[in-house]
Amino acid sequence: MSVLAPARTPASTTAPRTAVRARSNAALVGGVAALAVLAAVSLFVGVADVSLGDVLSGRADYELIAVSRIPRTLALVLAGAALATSGLIMQLLTRNVFVEPSTAGTLDFATLGLLACALFWPDAPVLVKMVLGTTFALMGTAVFLRILKVVPLKDVLIVPLVGLMLGGVIGAFATFIAYRTDLIQSLNAWTTGDFSAVIAGRFELLWIAGALVVVAGIVADRFTVAGLGEAFTTNLGLDYRRTMTIGMTVVAVTSATVVITVGALPFLGLVVPNVVRAAIGDNARRSVPWVALLGAALVLLCDLVARLVIHPFELPIATVLGIVGAVAFLILLSRRRVRG
Repeated sequence: MSVLAPARTPASTTAPRTAVRARSNAALVGGVAALAVLAAVSLFVGVADVSLGDVLSGRADYELIAVSRIPRTLALVLAGAALATSGLIMQLLTRNVFVEPSTAGTLDFATLGLLACALFWPDAPVLVKMVLGTTFALMGTAVFLRILKVVPLKDVLIVPLVGLMLGGVIGAFATFIAYRTDLIQSLNAWTTGDFSAVIAGRFELLWIAGALVVVAGIVADRFTVAGLGEAFTTNLGLDYRRTMTIGMTVVAVTSATVVITVGALPFLGLVVPNVVRAAIGDNARRSVPWVALLGAALVLLCDLVARLVIHPFELPIATVLGIVGAVAFLILLSRRRVRG
């Protein structure tokens, strides 16, 4: 009786793969180092003068650094990584590169949930606000996906426009309610991303969003398969509905935690995944680390611009991100039209 030996991958094939993997890991380490440099720069930018020399000599205001600068930098990194990863998940599951939380109505529904909490339970704990914001975000995402199933959309560019219109309607309704109940200032705080008020004790909720980035990396292969369609996913033995539920829950919780903590950050989940996709393709397992890294770096850069452009005053980071995202969105649309 002969025993069949397992097939072996030729050394000539294994070597190039190992070299590619080594280059990819080296590039990722370089990206982490660049992000660390940006984070270090963020610590020394602000109205109060804090320099590296003061830190090394022991003359720095360490209370300012511990209470304000470090929490703000951590919040920037966590929010940027989480929202960018949420955008990647939505694009994979909807099979549309123009979809992300701000173009699908998810952020608008999360804001509406916080407004409802402010109306009916003003003194609610932060955890209750997060749960209510997450619930509304899930409802909004479900409504958006339902519209995509019911309405025959032949052009991929129409999908984000539907999401923007849905978000516009919800945003207008929330503005009307906030105006009638004297909550317009609170609504503006939730709809305009701003890290100027982030201090120790007011950003820790974002660690939940950071943990969800890790979860997304663990189940990334499921998102990649689910992005190929329900029939294909089911044929491979994967529970399509469960994967969709996991993905949308990650997006909803991330959106709610970011809106509660620092407000909405538009177009972040649109720009970053498309840049990464152009470089390394649609494999979510490979993309998640790069998307998280680039998302954090982009938010850090935009925050530095917001703090320096009219120094010593500060622009809301949502303004800078909105400009960057709008320009990138137009570039993506124009390239899509040219290829078409």
